[in-house]
Amino acid sequence: MSESVTTRVGSPFRRNWVWSTIQILLRPFFFFWIRSRARGFEHLPVDGGALFLVNHQSFLDPLLVGACLRRPVSYLARENLFRVPFVGWVLRNTYVVPMRRSAASTESLREAIARMEAGFYVGIFPEGTRRSDGQLGPLKPGLLALVRRVGVPVIPVGIAGAQHVMPRGAILPRPKSVRIVFGPPLPAEELAQLIAPGREQELLQLASEKMGACMAEAESWRRGCEV
Repeated sequence: MSESVTTRVGSPFRRNWVWSTIQILLRPFFFFWIRSRARGFEHLPVDGGALFLVNHQSFLDPLLVGACLRRPVSYLARENLFRVPFVGWVLRNTYVVPMRRSAASTESLREAIARMEAGFYVGIFPEGTRRSDGQLGPLKPGLLALVRRVGVPVIPVGIAGAQHVMPRGAILPRPKSVRIVFGPPLPAEELAQLIAPGREQELLQLASEKMGACMAEAESWRRGCEV
């Protein structure tokens, strides 16, 4: 475990008081108001790091995924958000990594990689923007740098229904249902082959297929519970 990371950020296995307080407040709200449920926890490493590839439907997505886990998740977020009063303080104290567009391939990625190597879960939204149609958009090639440089499990995560709970322009969450599925890690043997130069599109396709499968399972689960 990297002493420098844990000294700066804290333990990858225990939430700090800020995130613990937020979870205590959010969990009942998510459970009863938007009927958020999650499954697939057996696919998550217990004592090591992981990279989460999460589809993006609403501003609630990081909270929805993080609130159902015992361990903290470090997300990458735009640096300008850290300059917003109070929001910046919350982000800095809930494990979020600032991402500078001009140096996205260096400083931010190094920090994300260091955290995964130290045992943290790191979450990214490879689509790069929210989708309001419930479909998975094209994945940005930025995830390739992370996948190639870490040896942790790469976990596809599918969220279904969040775009109905918090659509673009909404101020408050609506009482709709959300389902979250943590899928099996991307096969290590395939990843080992696809990280080779020249196979970038195949790697993006694999990630897209696995994320899409999790989304389809989550949507089917959500619709089945609403019948």
